[in-house]
Amino acid sequence: MDERIRKIDEQLLAHDWGKLTKVTLDYQRNDGRWQRMSREVYDHGSAAAMLLFNPARETVLLVRQFRYPVLENGDNPDFLEVCAGLLDGEAPEIAAMREALEETGHAPTDIRHICDIYASPGSLTEKCHLFIGHYDEATRQTAGGGIEAEGEEIELVELDLAEALTMIADGRILDAKTVVLLQNLAMTWR
Repeated sequence: MDERIRKIDEQLLAHDWGKLTKVTLDYQRNDGRWQRMSREVYDHGSAAAMLLFNPARETVLLVRQFRYPVLENGDNPDFLEVCAGLLDGEAPEIAAMREALEETGHAPTDIRHICDIYASPGSLTEKCHLFIGHYDEATRQTAGGGIEAEGEEIELVELDLAEALTMIADGRILDAKTVVLLQNLAMTWR
């Protein structure tokens, strides 16, 4: 652990789908003084996400699904995002390919790693590994739609890349990993 941090106590608050802990620590400030802090940390594992892009048609394939925390915060819970899921012990690229197939029905090609991000590092341990892969008629393997037993009911949404970028600007796409991937694609395509 970092020498500026002294963990004093850790209490388990909840452990269901993920683990919520309360950590008390002493943190050494830049001026040398020590400050006691208390933080709640939620850990449900790290994840992988993939934006599917059809370069010939300049379209992206996103998924729309119900997200309760978004509703709890007062926004539309039918959330538009890239396909994503937990690593479940797999390498990030393998997990991203698995999620793309489960959610969209496509087995993407030409996969490239873009970056890794922490979307909410103040309270979540989740690191998300971001990828872009190509799709077209030949990559379609199944109907997609997610796994019902996991509570997934996924609608596929195909958009022109330009429209998807507009949807970031006007607030119809609010998901951090989706914004990062779409903006990366816009900067690097062509």
